[in-house]
Formats: sequence, C-alpha cells, structure tokens
Amino acid sequence: MDTDEKIKESLQKWEERVLNPWLAKRPERKKAFTTPSGIEVRRLYTPLDLKGTYGEKIGFPGDYPFTRGIYPTMYRGRLWTIRQYAGFGSAEDTNARFRKLLQAGQTGLSMAFDLPTQLGLDPDHVLAFTEVGGVGVSMFHWKEMDLVMSGIPMDKVTTSMTINATAIELLSMYVATAESRGISMNVLDGTVQNDILKEYIARKNFIYPPEPSLRYAIDLIEYSAKNIPKWYPISISGYHIREAGADAVLEVAFTLADGIEYVRKTAERGIPVDDFAPKLSFFFAGYTNIFEEVAKFRAARRMWAKIMKEWFNAKKPDSMMLRFHTQTGGAELTAQQPEINIIRTTLQALAAVLGGTQSLHVNSYDEALALPSEKAAKIAIRVQQIIAYESGATDTIDPLAGSYYIEWLTDEIEERAWKIIDQIEKMGGMMKAIERGYPQAEIANSAYRIQKMIETGDMVKVGVNMFYEPDWIGTTEVFRVNPQIRDRIMERLKKYRSERDEIKWRDSLNAVRKAAEKEKENLFPHILNAIKVGATVGEISSTLREVWGEYREPSVF
Repeated sequence: MDTDEKIKESLQKWEERVLNPWLAKRPERKKAFTTPSGIEVRRLYTPLDLKGTYGEKIGFPGDYPFTRGIYPTMYRGRLWTIRQYAGFGSAEDTNARFRKLLQAGQTGLSMAFDLPTQLGLDPDHVLAFTEVGGVGVSMFHWKEMDLVMSGIPMDKVTTSMTINATAIELLSMYVATAESRGISMNVLDGTVQNDILKEYIARKNFIYPPEPSLRYAIDLIEYSAKNIPKWYPISISGYHIREAGADAVLEVAFTLADGIEYVRKTAERGIPVDDFAPKLSFFFAGYTNIFEEVAKFRAARRMWAKIMKEWFNAKKPDSMMLRFHTQTGGAELTAQQPEINIIRTTLQALAAVLGGTQSLHVNSYDEALALPSEKAAKIAIRVQQIIAYESGATDTIDPLAGSYYIEWLTDEIEERAWKIIDQIEKMGGMMKAIERGYPQAEIANSAYRIQKMIETGDMVKVGVNMFYEPDWIGTTEVFRVNPQIRDRIMERLKKYRSERDEIKWRDSLNAVRKAAEKEKENLFPHILNAIKVGATVGEISSTLREVWGEYREPSVF
C-alpha cells in the first residue's frame, strides 16, 4: 500500500506533468466550486484527505458509530418505507387518496392536516373559514379520523402525522379510532411529529409559549414510552429548518441540538434514557446536491450515536441509532417548467437512499403550483420504486463509503456542525438559543446567502436563471380543493356536538384545565378522555390557551 509520502510525491508529479499543462490550455469554467452550504470543493481528493481510522470513523453497518447505516443488511433485508405526504379537504377525500396511493405501492401513510387543525381551531372559528381543508385534511373530531382510516387496517399499517402544537389531540384521535375497532394502542405503529422547537425556529405553527409547549411535547414522549410501545412520539425535524433557508450544516446542527433538548427534558423526569431513546425519530430534507446530502446523513448518524453514548450514557445500541425519514426538497422545486422537477426529486430521493434513510416521501412535480394532483403523486411513488428496483442503489450497503470525497465531506460537515452545537451549549441549550434568536438569525443569513447566489447565477437553477424559456406556457394540471367541502364539514361538526354527553364533555375539559395548571401532571390521559367523550381540537386548545396563553414572537422592528 502506498504511504502518505509516496502519494504526496505522486500527486506533485501529476500536477507538474499532467494538470498544469492542461490548465494552461483549458482553464476551469469557474474560479471556485462550492457546495450549497458554502463548503469549498477541491479539484481532487486522495487518501491524504482521510482522517481517523476505519473503525473509528466509518465502521460497519448496524454497529457503532452507525456511519454506514443503522441495520446490518440495510435495504438488502428491507426497503425503506415508501410514504406519500397526503391529505386535503374532507376525511372522505383524504381516505380516497390514501387508498389510491396504497394501491400504487405506497407502504406507509403520511397524513397532512389543514392549518386550523395545526393551530387548534375548529372549522367554524372565524380565523379558520378560508383555510378549512386547504393544505391538509380538516381533523377536528375523532370520528373524522375514523372516516380517514376507513377500510385501512390500523393494526398493520404505519401512519405518520405531521402535527405539532396539537399532537396529543391527534394521536388521541388515532387511539380512539383504533380502540373503537377493538385494536389496542399497544400495537399501533407510526409517528407524530410533535417537534415544537423547530416551530419557533423555522415553521412558526405554534400556539402556546415555549415552556408549556415543551412540557406538552415531553408529556407525549413520556406517555408513549409507557403505554404505546411501538409508537414514535416525536420526529425531530430538520426538514423545515432546511426549507426555511438553512444549509446542510445548519440543518444537522440545529436538528441534533433540538434532539439534545428533548432528551434532556425527558431524562429530567426520571425516565431512563434507554426506555425512550429507541423511539426517537428524525426528519431531514433531501436536496439536489447528491454528495453533500449523502455526507450530511452519514455525519448526522455518527454525531447522534456519539451524543447518546457519550453525553447521555445510553447503553442500548437502539438508543444510539438515528432513524430518519426524508422528504425531498420542496423549496428546490420550480413553477417554471415543472415537469423537470421529476428529475430534481429523483436525484434528491437517490441521495436519501444512498444516505441510508428509513422512510421516504418524494414531492410531486407540481407542488410549486398547488397541492399534488393524483397523477403527480403516483409518479412520485414510481420514482421511489425505480430507485428501489432498477437503480442498483439497494444492492450493497452504503455504496459511496470509501470515496475520498464523501469521507472528507462527511468529516467536514460533522466538524462544522459540532462547532454550532458547542455554541448552542454555551448559551444553555436550544431553548435558550431560541430565546436569544440565534438559530432564527443563522437561518435568515443562510437563506439570504443562497438567494443571492441564485440571483447572481452562482447557484444554477435550471429553468429559472439558466436555460430559461420566456415563451414557456404552462400546461400542467393544477389540483384544486372543492370549496363546497367546507359546508359538509360544518354540518358534521354541528352533528357531533349535538350527540355528545354535555356533562362528560364539560368534566373532561375541566380535567384538562386542572392538569395543565399542574406542572407535573401528564396531559395525555386527560386529553385522550376528552377526545373520547367528543371534545374537539378547538375546544381542547381553547382550554389550554386559557391556562398558558398564546405566544407572539417579539418584534424585530
């Protein structure tokens, strides 16, 4: 094997004999090549760029530090879960879309909720009127969940729900629906997002102030660990951080810092870390620069393993594994020439697979224009299936491992992310950093930098700042939600309220209120009972608003 000195000597001779004469005749097309995160990419990588030993930095799949994947056989044993984020209009509309996606080969459900549901407002609230069923399904009562899951075996399918500030209410609806069918919560499998910290950082769909909101999120983690053993009670989400403008390094750093905060707060309740850590999950974006994304996923996996082992003294390997879902980058899709988004999402999905994702959603090509059409959603599933069965990417584990560039870039992203996490720790953790506006400001700066690169042409967007077609006329089918569904939803809301036992309903909300007033009382059983006796999302959220108040971000002006 060549020694470092021999490689250095050979490299120097190659530059003098081959490279320099070539550059004199054919200069490179630009002065600097960088990743979207601003990491400068050198012309060539060699063994001289590798750091550490194989066992320390790379290792084997299914073994610490899990750089190469969390399972020993990865996709040779089982493919990732094919999900398609869906939900719109009424419960019946969403159920019909779910059934068609399952028929097309989707292997797990991913449920989107409208803004009123996310913000704890019933459909008849004055602020909800124009948004009912708009960007997701309207979900205000547990019988609506029953309609969404009609004909779908809840004891056999995994369901992911993108819900945060009202996560306990929505999971309670799912539990109530299952139990009405004779299915115990012990067998339910799926995820609720429940990551409220990233709402303050990036997404902004919060209701209550940060402290009670964090208590609410930890209540869900604690209750699930003890009562819903197969359920993942939180999906710690870098996706929205990335979509708000963060680069890959910030996405890794802020997501893991959020995870650290949740682990600390849960452990402070006296719950052994190995009792809940195996059911923590993560959610990342998949963007178009394949190599940076693959390196990002590998770095995040290695970092989380170290955090759990060395910071929190986790003993179980399962507690050190970073399990993650990936969604392709919505912010990278273009309204111009939308069909070429199929190529973008294919590259993004391939990066997620090469990076070892456990679950994957591919955005539909028309999402820069509207909610996905049925045709576009089916094509998105086919993208995953072609990667799974035709590309060869699943035949061997971590196929890009050992690439000098990939290993160097994995190390580089990790080193940069550690510096950010160290800075957050010096501030007192992510909650304190959020209060100081640190992650918000860093994301804003990153978004500005990336936008400037697009405007100057330093970052190419095909169809936007290069290969633009000024005479292009869009012919893409645009999906629209039928506004008449609102009337149907309103009628059902009235019906549900008229059928419930008013005394049980009032008592259940009083119990929620009293539990919210006590710092150490878990809210979950009280909210679950309220849901079962007919309380709505809006009524439960209104009760919690009375105790905790609503959060308004401080003005920067």
